[in-house]
Amino acid sequence: MKFEEFDLAPEIIEAISYMGFETASPIQEKAIPAAIKGKDVLAVAQTGTGKTAAFTLPVLHNILQNKITGTSTLIITPTREIALQIDRQIQGFSYFLGINSLAIYGGGDADEWEQQKKALRDGVEVIVATPGKLLSHLGMNYAKTDKIQHLILDEADRMLDMGFLDDIKRIISKIPKKRQTLMFSATMPPKIEGLAKQILNEPEFISIAISKPAESVFQGVYLTYENQKTPLINHLISDQEEYKSILVFTSTKKKVNDIVRGLRNKNYRVEAISSDFEQSKREEIMTEFRANKIRVLVATDVISRGVDIPQIDLVFNYDAPGNAEEYVHRIGRTGRAGAEGVALTLINELDMEKFDAIEKLIEKKVYRAQMPDFIGEGPKWKVKVRRATKGKKPFRK
Repeated sequence: MKFEEFDLAPEIIEAISYMGFETASPIQEKAIPAAIKGKDVLAVAQTGTGKTAAFTLPVLHNILQNKITGTSTLIITPTREIALQIDRQIQGFSYFLGINSLAIYGGGDADEWEQQKKALRDGVEVIVATPGKLLSHLGMNYAKTDKIQHLILDEADRMLDMGFLDDIKRIISKIPKKRQTLMFSATMPPKIEGLAKQILNEPEFISIAISKPAESVFQGVYLTYENQKTPLINHLISDQEEYKSILVFTSTKKKVNDIVRGLRNKNYRVEAISSDFEQSKREEIMTEFRANKIRVLVATDVISRGVDIPQIDLVFNYDAPGNAEEYVHRIGRTGRAGAEGVALTLINELDMEKFDAIEKLIEKKVYRAQMPDFIGEGPKWKVKVRRATKGKKPFRK
């Protein structure tokens, strides 16, 4: 389903297109229409399924369409990192809307506290907050929460595991009872069901399993330092004439041109494509790539979704995708319609925990390939062992 098929404001559709998204994920297909209609939603969906857009897009649509002013939306999330990630995505979606958001979390300095205080006092439209820090502000009586129309709990099961249940109940007691509530959780244990019964009103229940890579795609990982990545790709494709169509994905537009320069040679064409390109230029490049006039295309995630290229032989992830859903979309460009394909991911020491999380979600340990001797050894695989925090109260500064 295309985003333009949703009943979303034209300005939001424009922002989505600008960010390079075309096709909605399953959770977005089901949650967005329900939320636009004003229904409460209880959704079981893993991180990496596109759930952030599933709850932010309908809320932004409602604010825009109903000309709502002041603080109308409160998003509660377990950690600073998730709060910042959601806030960044809201800023992207609201680029053409004139709607502001702010992430509120602990661990900052006095200047950050004052910035948060001012935003709450002035009535910033969307607040994305961790429970403890938000309660600290609410206790000061300057935060304007009397007009909250949308409450969103993201990763609800994780917040309860971290001991935030009482904090969440205290926050909810300070906002209007008449509101729309959207609750997202990776699992549905009894305590989540209990909380849902208390705070949701006849919710639409949605359950989404994360998609898995096709069995026809061979997946491999190289553990590399950053300066080894381009030489490694050159080595792997230089004498492999059977790979006629190669996609190299990178997570940032800044890297695209550097990668292209490092891969260019006289034997085949290497080109770039990103959301910075005009639509006509992107279409021209894609036409030549489909026709095998371009052998190697270096791209951002602008073409990982919703773009049909029938025969891609080899996909490289120059760096780890942001989440499992994006990983599946990227490598899903090869091995289509039952054809065999190869997807290789280059992981440096900074991306190991991110890729470890992806492997857990796709329920597969991806094959570790040996680095060529002339390039040298890469970093050793190392991830932190996460300890369960169930039943413990969160530490707050």
